[in-house]
Amino acid sequence: MSGGGGNSGRGHRELRVKVKTARGRKASSTRWLERQLNDPYVQRAKAEGYRGRAAFKLIELDDKYHFLSPGARVVDLGCAPGGWLQVAVARVNALGEAAGKPRGRVIGVDLQPVDPVPGAETHVLDFLAEGADDQVKAWLDGPADVVLSDMAASASGHKQTDHLRIIALCEAAAQFAFEVLDEGGTFVAKVLAGGAEGELQKLLKQNFTRVANVKPPASRADSSEKYVVALGFRGARAGDDDG
Repeated sequence: MSGGGGNSGRGHRELRVKVKTARGRKASSTRWLERQLNDPYVQRAKAEGYRGRAAFKLIELDDKYHFLSPGARVVDLGCAPGGWLQVAVARVNALGEAAGKPRGRVIGVDLQPVDPVPGAETHVLDFLAEGADDQVKAWLDGPADVVLSDMAASASGHKQTDHLRIIALCEAAAQFAFEVLDEGGTFVAKVLAGGAEGELQKLLKQNFTRVANVKPPASRADSSEKYVVALGFRGARAGDDDG
């Protein structure tokens, strides 16, 4: 088992933090806190300046599929707290720091304000609202090369309900991607493993040349989340050619 930062620590055991249950704190909260304190990805995020461990999920997906290239125009749906924005800014050269490489654009939208991320534009927007695609196109001043979505619906505590909610969100994000993606573009979204994503997979396979379902190493082993990576957008009318 590899832990995020230590290469040379094999001569001694890693210390595990134990959290005592405080008065008024639920046992589930204590378990969550203990897991956070002992999570190597949480520790790496702090050490490397990322806003959350989720940044490593995008890093691992991009290392495998190479969709965040210099000069790419990226839209991040549900971008709070901004970890994915940080990764995208660096990889598409949105700050223009990589000399001789094209400069990209990164736009993040969320229902809530997000603390500024250097090199990214953030907007408060409900992408499900009518005209949201036109608004983002206006901000981009053209199409996008990549649409990202790490959104999750508020947990209800009922596994099947939560699964259906996140699939609905992912389908809405996919429809949004069809509106803004340039031909050859990429769509990446979080889903939960379950039985209701068949229609989503069918829709993506109609519109993209390659669709992969991946659980990146940074995704917790006990989580049912996975990511769909759809590459090679066929173009805005691809889904209309069924007949």
